[in-house]
Amino acid sequence: MGRKPQRADSDSALIRPADRASPRRARAEVEFEEQTVLGALFGEFDANLVQLENRLGVYISARGNRVLIEGSEDSVARTRDVLKGMHRRLLEGQELDAGAVESLIAMSSEPTLDGIISGKDPLGGGIMIRTRRKTIVPRSATQIEYMKALARDDMIFALGPAGTGKTYLAVAQAVSQLITGSVQRLILSRPAVEAGERLGFLPGDMKDKVDPYLRPLYDALYDCMPPEQVERRLASGEIEIAPIAFMRGRTLADAFVILDEAQNTTREQMKMFLTRFGMNSRMVICGDPKQVDIPGGVSLSGLQDAVGRLEGVDGIAITRFTAADVVRHPIVGRIVEAYEGKDA
Repeated sequence: MGRKPQRADSDSALIRPADRASPRRARAEVEFEEQTVLGALFGEFDANLVQLENRLGVYISARGNRVLIEGSEDSVARTRDVLKGMHRRLLEGQELDAGAVESLIAMSSEPTLDGIISGKDPLGGGIMIRTRRKTIVPRSATQIEYMKALARDDMIFALGPAGTGKTYLAVAQAVSQLITGSVQRLILSRPAVEAGERLGFLPGDMKDKVDPYLRPLYDALYDCMPPEQVERRLASGEIEIAPIAFMRGRTLADAFVILDEAQNTTREQMKMFLTRFGMNSRMVICGDPKQVDIPGGVSLSGLQDAVGRLEGVDGIAITRFTAADVVRHPIVGRIVEAYEGKDA
């Protein structure tokens, strides 16, 4: 395979004089028995190895099915574990893009996740969500806890910035339970509040007017189910997407209910929504308390009020994501950190 110019390609480049003098330098070799996935493991022009070098500060040399790693003891150990995790993910048929590599790198810094990355506890003890289109595995330490809560608890609050997978994982879990028959309906809702803009009167019928606000939920659905199945289930009522105002007066039994952008609910709206909870149901409330767009200068959103009242209540789980859990492009996490630091 060709290599990009910035990659170290020879042992002389790997072992620098200053490195030899360092008492904490370490070397490790990883050998992969299954060689059919090595092309995907290394990436085009060894892009995945370059990513590991840049992120973990190591030097990597690949020779056939053997990879030599050199750097500090901690970085070498993390790189070895990430490479094993990448290899195992490919053998299990999972995708391995730059985002997946980045997530494994992030998780390798968590001491409690050593077994997950190295394969001693594959995929975190079987933590995954299976849908018709893909199998989803956690991409951060907080996602592991969140996915456990989605499978275990009746009501889950997911708080944190955009890009952490709050809504996407909730929709995936809901689709999985709908497919297996654990629930009979999937109900997705969010408040019809504009994010700092005033769009005026929108043309069309009610569906045309509210669809722009609900588009992120449609996107997650289509990513987890074939489009024809989504359309069929929408037509039959098995999947319902509606603004929160449509929830009043209903009891949502045998349903998986998701409220997105919950920070834009008022206290009264949130109380109304939470009390729709019915038998054999599961409810997930997602939102970023720092992104409130409620008109009228409301100081405390319904999401913040509910979390303050319900934290510690039996059967209710609260998962808090941070900028470190952003699983989009790494620059998104740095942007979130910059804005949070400025507001602090």
